[in-house]
Amino acid sequence: MMEDRSIVASQRCSIGEQGERMTKIRNFEDLEVWKISHQLVLEVYRVTKGFSNQELFGLTSQMRRASASVPANIAEGFGRQNLKEKINFYNIAQGSISELRYYFILARDLEYILSVEKQLDMCDHIARMLHIMMEKMRNART
Repeated sequence: MMEDRSIVASQRCSIGEQGERMTKIRNFEDLEVWKISHQLVLEVYRVTKGFSNQELFGLTSQMRRASASVPANIAEGFGRQNLKEKINFYNIAQGSISELRYYFILARDLEYILSVEKQLDMCDHIARMLHIMMEKMRNART
């Protein structure tokens, strides 16, 4: 029963940068972390349009897949009722954002992108938000 209350509580609020409760949420699209990660997916598609065609099934595909995995796993986690499953999907999103962070570094080092500071900052921000969200859920159950 405690688990059910913490799930409901976690879905009533959006977690901001400092972890404060902000507003009631009704679906995953109301989560600030989902909104930012969705913007990052759009950024990845924009940036990878300029990559060489020979990278279409290489780095381009990997970056697009990893970026789309983040908001998709946030959405799927949001829809889960079991807290352990919910946290697991958010954890997968955390792994995907780390993977994407590496791909931005690789793209920079291969000189496909000149500057990746903005994208790396977005990755770090999303990772922090996911971490805070998962910690609050874990703490709410105890």
